[in-house]
Amino acid sequence: MDALTKLNVLGLVLSAVLLAMACVKADRVRAWRTSVNPSAPDLPDSAFVAARVLFLTLAGIGVYTAVHGFGVSDDVSWSDGELTSAVRQATDDLDGYTFQADDSGPLSFTDYESLIEDKVTEYGGGDAPAYGVTVEPADGNTDDTASFTVTADGADNAFCTHIERTRSKKDDYTPPGIAGGEGTLTYLGYRISVSEREGEC
Repeated sequence: MDALTKLNVLGLVLSAVLLAMACVKADRVRAWRTSVNPSAPDLPDSAFVAARVLFLTLAGIGVYTAVHGFGVSDDVSWSDGELTSAVRQATDDLDGYTFQADDSGPLSFTDYESLIEDKVTEYGGGDAPAYGVTVEPADGNTDDTASFTVTADGADNAFCTHIERTRSKKDDYTPPGIAGGEGTLTYLGYRISVSEREGEC
């Protein structure tokens, strides 16, 4: 639970206390005052009416503020459900993903981090923020097989996303040459398979 959500819960609790105070009968308050200080002057009924109006007004303001605060909290943090849905959709989308590599070499696992983060953020939905996703590589990752722990701000759960890369000759791409004929440079094709499981890697 983030700090803003805790503050909203506290606001609701205080509003409930104010509402309970507004419901206390005047005779009970008078009896309590008499037991504490018998010589205290008696309070008129108008004082109790004014106090009830004040308590109810403050309770209403507290509830209104907390409800809007929960909306703001939802917009700035991820929930477990949002992260679960986003990771599963991102996994489905990336499974079978193909790409070509030039002479500089194929994608490295650092590129996979950005790929996963972008996809999870994309599938976060309307209520999830467009930030706050963290993708941490596991020890022993290579360019051909790698695992990553996916978490998000506000969500308590985590997911382990596993990627395996294979060479895919059918996805090779040779651009046409300068004169329009067959080119001499071929971009090698690769395909990745992606799976996920709940929990850290």
